[in-house]
Amino acid sequence: MKLINKKNKNYTQIFHVFTEEEWIKTGKNFNRNISTFFTGKKHEVFINAHEEGITYFIGLGKSGVQNFEIQQVAVKFSQTQKEKLQAVPTLLLADFMNEKQFEEFVKGLLLGTYQYPFEKKHAFWNAKFELHFENLSQKKLEYISQKAEALCSGQTACQEWLNKPANFKKPDALSLYLKNMAKKYEMKYTVFNRKKCEELGLGAYLAVNQGSAYDAAFTILEYKTSVKNAKTIGLVGKCILFDTGGVSLKNSANLHYMKSDMGGATAVLGTLIYAAEMKLPVNIVAVLPVTDNAISEKALLPSDVITAYNGKTIEVLDTDAEGRLVLADSLAYLSKNYKTDLLIDLATLTGSSVRMFGDTCGALFSNDEELKNLFIKTGDQTNQRLWNLPLWDVWTGELKSDVADLKNMSLKPVGDCIIAAKFLEQFIENHPKWAHLDIAGVAFGNVGYAKEKAATGFGVQLLTDLIENYH
Repeated sequence: MKLINKKNKNYTQIFHVFTEEEWIKTGKNFNRNISTFFTGKKHEVFINAHEEGITYFIGLGKSGVQNFEIQQVAVKFSQTQKEKLQAVPTLLLADFMNEKQFEEFVKGLLLGTYQYPFEKKHAFWNAKFELHFENLSQKKLEYISQKAEALCSGQTACQEWLNKPANFKKPDALSLYLKNMAKKYEMKYTVFNRKKCEELGLGAYLAVNQGSAYDAAFTILEYKTSVKNAKTIGLVGKCILFDTGGVSLKNSANLHYMKSDMGGATAVLGTLIYAAEMKLPVNIVAVLPVTDNAISEKALLPSDVITAYNGKTIEVLDTDAEGRLVLADSLAYLSKNYKTDLLIDLATLTGSSVRMFGDTCGALFSNDEELKNLFIKTGDQTNQRLWNLPLWDVWTGELKSDVADLKNMSLKPVGDCIIAAKFLEQFIENHPKWAHLDIAGVAFGNVGYAKEKAATGFGVQLLTDLIENYH
């Protein structure tokens, strides 16, 4: 998609965008028949075919519409009208739109082209498609285009890997992708196999991996900026490629959705791509503990006691609480070996957070008030919302074990997402600015591009916006 600041005399395709109030003001200037079918309500689309071409009337809803709502409208328009849209120079008429609103509209148009498997067949990816908008300078339009395409690259990669069937995303396939991605974007790529993990003492991660038919792939990706004294962000993404539950086997109902248990890792992956394409003036160190949680004669057993990277011993009561084990070693390794200004982990971690929030928001835990508030604000702005939950020490007692320093879950049927967060807190090595995001209910769900549940892309816009505005 090319964004161009000019206006031709004739257009065969026009996007005319209105709020309800704007339509009341100007709708009288159009054919009366249009007003019969179009009012400017949110997601409303009226197609007016005429001798010169086609005009799409697109409704945004009430005035004061939030920026993320503009993106939502554009996504749905892009998805639902894809068969009709032409790859031709197109005029966008929306005089009320400011720079940020236009940016969100363009992002939405591009994000709405996604479907699995992703191919750039949509009209918006055709070189002949140009979006002409007079309200902004060509320089600003080019910057918006760069941002929108970078976001689309990141979020598409996130969705694509989460949507892949389990047999298409074995550890070696993902590792090859990450290695090639690192080379493309000039990132440092490090991966530890099972032997190296044993030497390093990554015992909690290895405990999950030991039942797998595939070698360990504890992966570190480092994006570095040339800007001096830049902030360094530490990211950890849970990367369980398929979660059977291990010996504590999950119920078969909806088990096919367990290909989505790498939602934290894919959000981190998308963030790295955006940061590299936009050349963000930050450093990012990302840890992705790649493995599946499988069943075999070597698999972890309930009652096993394992030793994590920081030396703490863990009694495993349930092998389906494996995410917190791989995150524990990832957080401890990152905290010990890198100096970071922020430490953030994301994970499709608990059914508890799903039962609490459904698909409305993720659960947020943080030991820093400023970081907590920044996440909540960013979540509200991007519509990738989070709700803060406590890290009170009263929950620590639930982690006490008779045979180890900690147990990996409580046997009480309450507050598991909080207990999981308190468990992870034992492995951040007193990092002063840490946040844990439990995104189990929001990373994979109902989407406009698929009949069944699929990847939402949750986390990419949240993280990129937060990192871009963190000073």
